[in-house]
Amino acid sequence: MVDTLRGERVTLRPITLEDAPRLADIAAEPEIAHWWLGLTEDDLRDKAGPDEEAMVFVVEESGEVVGLVEATEENGPDYRHAGIDIFVTAARQGEGLGSDAIRALARHLFEDRGHHRITIDPAVANERAIRAYERVGFKRVGIMRRYERGVDGEWHDGLLLDLLRDEMT
Repeated sequence: MVDTLRGERVTLRPITLEDAPRLADIAAEPEIAHWWLGLTEDDLRDKAGPDEEAMVFVVEESGEVVGLVEATEENGPDYRHAGIDIFVTAARQGEGLGSDAIRALARHLFEDRGHHRITIDPAVANERAIRAYERVGFKRVGIMRRYERGVDGEWHDGLLLDLLRDEMT
């Protein structure tokens, strides 16, 4: 596992058990909880555990924990690619921290891990997140119909976006 990754403004470091309470507070913010359903402190502790298969990083800016970013990898030689998920506290959204964190992780996945493609799959209605991903260079691939259940219990569409190595801005 990598110790830290650096963006222009953010530092990404591996999640620890001690990060779980702060990240759970962020995940409980209405603006985050709407998209990250039911993410609990126990879930976050599990992400810091030895059995976690994803690369999970705390996003920090000037020493302040502002969010979480994680990557999963498909390592089959004929399908090798990675997927990213992220959340940033509502108080710091709109400052470019999410895009900076995604760029830092994407650079690591391309340059150090050898991936050629990265995917991300926000809800179609999460326009703010989609704009942030497109600023990094992600392109819209298509709608995944009835992709995930929302807080209202109904199924909602997701948007599949991907980023090829030479498209990152």
